[in-house]
Amino acid sequence: MTSPIAAYDLGRIPYRASLEFQHRAVIARASEACGDAIYFVEHDPVLTIGRAGRAESLRVSERELRARGVDVVSVERGGDITYHGPGQIVAYPIVALSGLPSGRDLHRYLRDLEEVLIRAIAAYGLSAARRPPYTGVWVGDQKVAAIGVAVRRWVAFHGFALNVDPDLGHFDWIHPCGIRHLGVASLRSLLGEAPPRREVLARLRQSFAQVWDRPVEEAEAPSRPPLPETLHA
Repeated sequence: MTSPIAAYDLGRIPYRASLEFQHRAVIARASEACGDAIYFVEHDPVLTIGRAGRAESLRVSERELRARGVDVVSVERGGDITYHGPGQIVAYPIVALSGLPSGRDLHRYLRDLEEVLIRAIAAYGLSAARRPPYTGVWVGDQKVAAIGVAVRRWVAFHGFALNVDPDLGHFDWIHPCGIRHLGVASLRSLLGEAPPRREVLARLRQSFAQVWDRPVEEAEAPSRPPLPETLHA
């Protein structure tokens, strides 16, 4: 029988704490101390720079960002610069690639994440799609979800950020993912109002289950390691 994937909603947590959590969760999954899981979170405003990050993708000074209380964090995921903030649903699947239909194929894994988002967004009557050569999900010329992943010991981490109802003005701080000629949208800007967070989470869980052909079950947030102490405050 195919083992279920647990899905946790951790709520709003500091970005650096979530990064520490992911590193510990990857170790736990690689050593088979726990099963596959998807963690849904929300962050305070933060900019993260991936392995392909370029200085010119940042449109304001780090000094100005610090004055606004916005952190800038370099991380090991792929891609350029991206924004996380309130009103997004950020998903961090911590999964062994060998247990997915795509197997140990990172490019197929990225396409799977895109497909999860496309199906979840389609439930709202929106025609979301890929836009090669870029990674992510778009409605027309506007990007509604960014994706950036990393793999360690064939366990995937990092993930995607879906714009439900963020402050779209915050994207003016950057060239999102290094792209200058295309826009950014949210479910709110496209639909006229933001759907409830719990509803979007339910649609994402359903889409993950369809794409990976495995049950995805809502679960209570873990209270023991690999969750670091910084998330218990």
